[in-house]
Amino acid sequence: MLKGDDLGTPHLRLERRGPIGWCVIDRPEARNAFTSRMYFGIRRAVDLVTKDPDLHALVITGVGDVFSPGGDLRLETHDADSASAEINIAELIGEDVVPWHTLRKARVPVISAVNGICQGGGLCLAMLSDVAVASDRATFRGPELLRGIVDSWYAAVMPKLIGVALTRDMMFTGRRLSAAEALQHGLVSRMVPHEELDAAAEQAAREVMQSAPEAREQFKRIVHGDFGVIDEATFFASLRGAEAREGTTAFAEKRAPNWVPEQYRKGRL
Repeated sequence: MLKGDDLGTPHLRLERRGPIGWCVIDRPEARNAFTSRMYFGIRRAVDLVTKDPDLHALVITGVGDVFSPGGDLRLETHDADSASAEINIAELIGEDVVPWHTLRKARVPVISAVNGICQGGGLCLAMLSDVAVASDRATFRGPELLRGIVDSWYAAVMPKLIGVALTRDMMFTGRRLSAAEALQHGLVSRMVPHEELDAAAEQAAREVMQSAPEAREQFKRIVHGDFGVIDEATFFASLRGAEAREGTTAFAEKRAPNWVPEQYRKGRL
């Protein structure tokens, strides 16, 4: 039974700073990669802040030079915080684990303070936040198709933020955007010098809290409704498919997957 501000994993912590809850991703030994418990912990952080009358906004950030690279493809997820040789990407990103619906419907404003590398599930988290503030050192990437994963959340959300052409470029090639490019194209809405990131995230939260909660919630519902119905059936089916098994195994083995033409197999993307 989880109690108090426990988020269910030692790799996430909830800090109270005045009326703002800060969810800190703290797994530097794995570059802040998410385990299944960490994905679920993000959901719990939203719920805790939403239900606490003393908290009025949630900021999510990471330690070191990484926000999050997404799910940890090196872990077997029956015991999501311990290592094993087998990879089970379908369980790591299960329907009852990932926080995307929670973020999409969150009544409390959610601010992402993107402090560094942001890709995979980390990028999805930033895209579904109400405000994403990026350090000028941050980088952004969506490597799912390189791993054989059909991420329907990207397909629904990203084109609305940055347009179809850049979405295809990023997803088909694994192209990495700098913080300045992410700001230019609308993937984030604010960029600040790295040392000012926490203050800028707090400022964004303070500004959001000036708006009326119920009106803001309804406005958010209308905006997020433009994402439409997420084709999660295709997403979760792809996680169990042969391409995802090969893509995640190739990543763990630091090699190119077998669908890459042999003359281009120079290493892991």
